Amino acid sequence: MYFLSGWPKRLLCPLGSPAEAPFHVQSDPQRAFFAVLAPARLSIWYSRPSVLIVTYKEPTKSSTQFGSYKQAEWRPDSTMIAVSTANGYILFFHITSTRGDKYLYEPVYPKGSPQMKGTPHFKEEQCAPALNLEMKKILDLQAPIMSLQSVLEDLLVATSDGLLHLIHWEGMTNGRKAINLCTVPFSVDLQSSRGSFLGFSDVHIRDMEYCATLDGFAVVFNDGKVGFITPVSSRFTAEQLHGVWPQDVLDGTCVAVNNKYRLMAFGCASGCVQVYTIDNTTGAMLLSHKLELTAKQYPDIWNKTGAVKLIRWSPDNSVIIVTWEYGGLSLWSVFGAQLICTLGGDFAYRSDGTKKDPLKINSMSWGAEGYHLWVISGFDSQNISVGSDLRSIVKQPSILLFQFIKSVLTVNPCMSSQEQVLLQGEDRLYLNCGEASQTQNPRSSSAHSEYKPSREKSPFADGGLESQGLSTLLGHRHWHVVQISSTYLESNWPIRFSAIDKLGQNIAVVGKFGFAHYSLLTKKWKLFGNITQEQNMIVTGGLAWWNDFMVLACYNLSDHQEELRVYLRTSNLDNAFAHVTKAQAETLLLSVFRDMIIVFRADCSICLYSIERKSDGPNTTAGIQVLQEVSMSRYIPHPFLVVSVTLTSVSTENGITLKMPQQARDAESIMLNLAGQLIMMQRDRSGPQIREKDSNPNQRKLLPFCPPVVLAQSVENVWTTCRASKQKRHLLEALWLSCGGAGMKVWLPLFPRDHRKPHSFLSQRIMLPFHINIYPLAVLFEDALVLGAVNDTLLYDSLYTRNSAREQLEVLFPFCVVERTSQIYLHHILRQLLVRNLGEQALLLAQSCAGLPYFPHVLELMLHEVLEEEATSREPIPDPLLPTVAKFITEFPLFLQTVVHCARKTEYALWNYLFAAVGNPKDLFEECLMAQDLDTAASYLIILQNMEVPAVSRQHATLLFNTALEQGKWDLCRHMIRFLKAIGSGESETPPSTPTAQEPSSSGGFEFFRNRSISLSQSAENVPPSKFSLQKTLSMPSGPSGKRWSRDSDCAENMYIDMMLWRHARRLLEDVRLKDLGCFAAQLGFELIGWLCKERTRAARVDNFVIALKRLHKDFLWPLPIIPASSISSPFKNGKYRTGEQLLKSQSADPFLSLEVDTGISDIQRSQSWLGSIGPTHHEIDTASSHGPQMQDAFLSPLSNKGDECSIGSATDLTESSSMVDGDWTMVDENFSTLSLTQSELEHISMELASKGPHKSQIQLRYLLHIFMEAGCLDWCIVIGLILRESSVISQILVITQSSEVDGEMLQNIKTGLHAVDRWASTDCPGYKPFLNIIKPQLQKLSEITEEQVQSDAFQPITVGKTPEQTSTRAEESRGSSGHGNIPQGEIGGCSMVSRKEDDTIRAEEEEPFEDGTYDCSVS
Repeated sequence: MYFLSGWPKRLLCPLGSPAEAPFHVQSDPQRAFFAVLAPARLSIWYSRPSVLIVTYKEPTKSSTQFGSYKQAEWRPDSTMIAVSTANGYILFFHITSTRGDKYLYEPVYPKGSPQMKGTPHFKEEQCAPALNLEMKKILDLQAPIMSLQSVLEDLLVATSDGLLHLIHWEGMTNGRKAINLCTVPFSVDLQSSRGSFLGFSDVHIRDMEYCATLDGFAVVFNDGKVGFITPVSSRFTAEQLHGVWPQDVLDGTCVAVNNKYRLMAFGCASGCVQVYTIDNTTGAMLLSHKLELTAKQYPDIWNKTGAVKLIRWSPDNSVIIVTWEYGGLSLWSVFGAQLICTLGGDFAYRSDGTKKDPLKINSMSWGAEGYHLWVISGFDSQNISVGSDLRSIVKQPSILLFQFIKSVLTVNPCMSSQEQVLLQGEDRLYLNCGEASQTQNPRSSSAHSEYKPSREKSPFADGGLESQGLSTLLGHRHWHVVQISSTYLESNWPIRFSAIDKLGQNIAVVGKFGFAHYSLLTKKWKLFGNITQEQNMIVTGGLAWWNDFMVLACYNLSDHQEELRVYLRTSNLDNAFAHVTKAQAETLLLSVFRDMIIVFRADCSICLYSIERKSDGPNTTAGIQVLQEVSMSRYIPHPFLVVSVTLTSVSTENGITLKMPQQARDAESIMLNLAGQLIMMQRDRSGPQIREKDSNPNQRKLLPFCPPVVLAQSVENVWTTCRASKQKRHLLEALWLSCGGAGMKVWLPLFPRDHRKPHSFLSQRIMLPFHINIYPLAVLFEDALVLGAVNDTLLYDSLYTRNSAREQLEVLFPFCVVERTSQIYLHHILRQLLVRNLGEQALLLAQSCAGLPYFPHVLELMLHEVLEEEATSREPIPDPLLPTVAKFITEFPLFLQTVVHCARKTEYALWNYLFAAVGNPKDLFEECLMAQDLDTAASYLIILQNMEVPAVSRQHATLLFNTALEQGKWDLCRHMIRFLKAIGSGESETPPSTPTAQEPSSSGGFEFFRNRSISLSQSAENVPPSKFSLQKTLSMPSGPSGKRWSRDSDCAENMYIDMMLWRHARRLLEDVRLKDLGCFAAQLGFELIGWLCKERTRAARVDNFVIALKRLHKDFLWPLPIIPASSISSPFKNGKYRTGEQLLKSQSADPFLSLEVDTGISDIQRSQSWLGSIGPTHHEIDTASSHGPQMQDAFLSPLSNKGDECSIGSATDLTESSSMVDGDWTMVDENFSTLSLTQSELEHISMELASKGPHKSQIQLRYLLHIFMEAGCLDWCIVIGLILRESSVISQILVITQSSEVDGEMLQNIKTGLHAVDRWASTDCPGYKPFLNIIKPQLQKLSEITEEQVQSDAFQPITVGKTPEQTSTRAEESRGSSGHGNIPQGEIGGCSMVSRKEDDTIRAEEEEPFEDGTYDCSVS
C-alpha cells in the first residue's frame, strides 16, 4: 500500500532561539502550502520545491496579550488562515499574492531551450509564488481554545468552558449564539427516544474533526469519552444536535476521520487506536477494528508506547499514520493491516545492538498525494542531555520530510485485474515485470543491455528469453524502475494515477493536467505535442489500458465538458487521433472488462460502454457505444464513498456455466466497493429470455441487474480475472478480497464432480478467509500466488563514528528500500475446505494445481501447520483435522516425501502424534522401497533410528543398502555404510570422519593411481547407467590401499558390511557384469584386488569364455571385429605401426599432463560433433612431434554411429580454451600431410577404427585388465586381451604362466576357454580369426605347459624382464612394502606394457569428460 523510501529529508528553518522552534504544521486543503507555527511566528512553506515563502512574526507587546500560538486552520479556498492562541484569541490572516507576476525563485534556462516557449501556467508550477501575510481580524473568545475545525463556509471552535462556537470566516459570529455541550442529548444510538445529557459542569471537547460523508463531528471529551455529534436537521443549533457514544471508550486522546470509508479513528491512552463506524440503520457507533501493536511482534515495547498522540489519514484515505507520546511512527492500511512500525528492527537499534531513542513527533501533516509526510519532531530527549555535539540540533529546529512510495491500487483501483505489481513514487514508477518485454521482443536483448549504466535496472539485464509467465512476475528481488519524464513532471506534478497494460510493456501516468505514456520496449516517453491540449484536460476518473488504447475520463477545461476519451498508443499523442465521447456527469471511477468499459459517475449512476477497434483509412481509432445505464442513487448515500467499481464474470449461479459455458464468462455482475462493503449486482435472468437470437450480441448484454447484495465487509481491494481455463476453474472463477488486518478472503466456486447434478441444498460458492504474511498487491490466479511488497531497512550508522555526526539523519534513521515478496496461499484454501468437510472440492482444486513447481511444498506446509497447531494445543481438540489432512495427502504420489520432509522439519516430540495419523514409519519405509524411492526411504531410516531400537533400524538399513547396491546409487551406499557403522559403534549421532588420501597405503594397486583418487562413477544424468567415468571422490584409491575401515578393523559391524559388499561383488562377477563391478569398487573404495585374490578359484573364475566375451562387448559398447576387404597381410601387422590410439612413448614429463581439467556433463553431448574428434588428435600430434623424428602414427578418432553419448574422444581440451583448436589447427594439418598413406593403408586404418569401441571403454578395460593382472585372475585377463585384440597382452600373460607356479586348474580353464572361443569365432564371428591366428604360437606353448604343470599352493607374482618389449613392472603384493615410489621404466624405444598402459591412462584421464569433479594429474 504505502512504503517508506530512502532517508527522510531535513528542511532547515531560519535560525532563532530555541523558544522559536516550530511545533505545529498544517497543510492547506490542496496540500500545496503548509502553515508552520512557532510560539510567536506563522510561516508559510511551499510543497515543491519545499521552500519557505513568508513568515509573520508577532510583535512582543501583542504576543504577551495573545499568548503563544497553538493551532492553525485553513479556509477551504486557501485564502485565509485562522490561528488560535493560548489566551483565547483567534487571529485571522489573509494571504495575498504580491503584485502580478512575481515569484520567489525563477528557473534560469539557457537561450533557445524549449522551456522558453511561453508555456501557459508554466511559471506558477515551476516556482514558489511570492505571498504576503496580513493579520486582518482578531476575535476574543475569552476561554482557552481546544480545537479549531473548518466546516464548509464556517469555522467551528471548541473552548474549554464547554461551548461550541460557529464563526464565519470573516471573523463574525453571525449572531448565532454558542452551543453549550451540556444541552446536547447523548445516547447509545439515534433510535433512543431521549438521550441523557452530559451531566457534569466542566465537560469540554479536547479534539474534534468534521466528517463530510457522515455530516457530523467525531469528538473526544476531556474525560476520555468519545462520541459523534450530528445535526438532526440542517439548522445548527443546540436543539437540533444529537450525539451518540460508545459505552466502552473511556481513555480517548485524539481523533481522525476517514471520509471515504466513513471511519472515525480514536487514539487511546493505552496506546491502541479504536476505529469506529456508524451503523446505517440505528445510527449507533460500531467498533470496526483496533490498531494495536502485539506482544508477539514487539515484545519489549508493545505496552510502553504511552498514549496515542496524533493520527492522520492519508490524502487518498487508504492508510493511517499513528504516533505515540514516547515517540515512534506506525502506518496501517484502512482496515488494520500493519505496514510499517519504527519501534522495532533497524529503526530502534543501532548496528552494534544498542537501543536508539525513538523519534518524538509534535505535529505531522501529509503532503500532496501522500508522497511526503511533513513532520515536526520534538527534541525533548536531546535537550535533557545537551552536549557539545547536540547543541546544533537544538539551535536549528527542523522539519523532516518522510518520502513514500504507494501502490497504484490506492488511486486507480481498476488495476486490480492485472497480475503486475506497480508502485508509484513522486517522480518514478516501480514495476515487477521488467523482464516481460523480453517475451515479446527477443530480438535485441544484448543490444539493449550493453550500454546500460550498471545502476539502472534494465528489463533485459537478466532474464533470458525463456523467462516469461510465472518467472517473469516473480523474477528476482529487484524492481524495474522507470523515471517519469521530467518535462512532463515540471508542469504537472504530482502524479495522480498510473496504469500498466496487460502484457506489462506500456505504462501511462496522469499528473495535474493531461497524461503521458512510456514503452518499456523502446524506453521512450510520449508527451502531448501541443502543450495547450495537455493543459486543457484534467483526468478525473483514473485511466485504463484496452489492448493498444488508453481509456480515460477527463474534464475539458475549454469546453467545460466531461468526456470519455480513447487514445491509440502507437499514434502521436494528440486530440486529433483521439475518440471523444461526451458524458453527462463527472466520472469518478473507470474500469475495463474484455471489450466493455464501466464508469461510475458523480450522480451515482453506472454506465456500460462497448469498445471496438476501428480502422478508417490511415487512422486506427476505437469506437465507443453506450450499452446500458444503471442508477444507484437508492443505494449509495454519497458518490465519494465508492472505492472501486468492477465488471466481472462472477455469479452465484454456477449452473449457467454448465448449460452455456460461453455465456457464463460474459459480464455477469458489477462489484462495487462502497466504503469497505463489497456489493454485488448480478444480471437478472429470472425474466423470459430469448436464447435463439444470439446473433445479436447486444441482446444478451442488456439484461437488467438485480438489486444489490452485500458479499463482504471491510474490503480494501478486489481481484478478478476475465481469463477462462477448463483446468483451473476454481482459481480463475474465484473472487479475491483483501480485508486489511483480517487477512484475505476468497469467494470460491464449488463444482459438482463429473458434471453430476448439483445438490439443491449445497451452496454454489463459499467465502473462505485466510491469513497471509504480506500485504497483497496482485494475485496470480493460475499460479496460486499472491504478490506483494515489503519495506526493508539498511543501517549506515557505522560509517559515522565521530560524535559530531550523531545527529546525521543517516545515523538516526536506516535507509528504507522496498522489496518484492510473494506468498503461496493454496494450502490455506485446501485446509479451509477440509475443515468444512468439502474434501471432494479440495481434491479437485489440488489436482488442478498439481503441476505447479511448489505443489509439494503446499502439501508439506498444510501438514506442518495442522500438526504444529494440534500437537502443541493445551486443550484436547474435539475434532482433529490431522487425520483428514493425512488422508487427503495420500491421494497424491508425493505422499511419502511430504510426510518425511514434514517430520524432519518438526521436533522429535511431535513425531508420535504425526505418525499416529499418517501410519507406521516402518510401513512407509517399505512402501518407499517398493516404489524404488530410495532417497525418501533413507530419510525414513533416520526417523526409524530415533523411534525404534537399533536392531530394527539395522534390519531396515541392510534392506536399503542391498537395494542401493543393486541400483548403483553410490552416494546412498556410502551414507549407508556410515550409518550402519554408526549404529554398530553406538555413536549414532556423529558420522565417522572420512580418512584423507595421504595415509601410507599398502601397495598392490596400480602404482600410478596411488597419489590420486580415481573412481569410475556413474554420472548424474544424461549418461546411460552402464557408463562410468573418472571422478574425484572422498574415498580412498581403488586398490587394496584404501584404509576406509582400518580404524575399527576388528569390529563386527565392519565384518557385517564387508560380507554384504563381498556378496554383491560375487553376484556381479557371476553375472559377468564387469562394468558394474568396476564402478562399485571405485565408488565404495572396495578392495577389489585383495578380494579377487581370495576368490581367484571361486567366483573370479571364467566359466564360459564365449558368454563372457559377448557380455563385455555389449557392456562396453565394443563392436565385434569384422574382416577388412583388402589383403589381411598389410604393413600394420608387424610391430612398426601400432594401431589405435596408442602413443609413441616418451619418458619425459609431457607439459600437457599437468593441465587441470574441468568439464561438465555437456561435453559428453558435445563430443558427438566433429569438434570432439579434434580433442585427442592435436594433443597426440603435439606430444609426438615434440620428440624428434620418430615414427608417427596416424591419429584418427573412432567415429561411432551407435548414438552413444560417450563414444567419441572427448572435447575436454576445447572447453579449457577454445582457442587451442584454432591455434593448433595448422599443426595438425602439417602432420597429416607428412603421412603419405596409400589407399589400402587408409582402408585398413578405417577398418581397424571401426572395430574399436568408445575411447572411454578402452580406458576402463585397460584399468580392469590391470586389476585382474594384480589379482592373478589370468583367465579374465585373457578375455580382456581378446577384446582389446592386443597380442602383447596375451603373450605377457602366457609369459607369467610359464615362469611362475600358476594354478593348473586355471591354466586348464584358459586353454579350454580359448579353444571354445576359437570354435565360436569360426562359426559366428570370423572377425576374431585373424587375431586368434596371431596368438596361435602362444596357445601351443600353453598346451605344452599345461601338460608338464607343477602345482603350487601360493601364487607369488614377480617382476619379469626377459625381453625388452615385454617388461612388466609390478610391485610386491605384500601389504607392508608400500611407498609412493616411482615406476621403473623400460628402455626408451621399448614397448613396456605397463608403461604404455600407464601413459595411456594418463592421457585418458586427461581427455575424459569428468561428470562430477576435477582432479590434477601430475606424474613423478
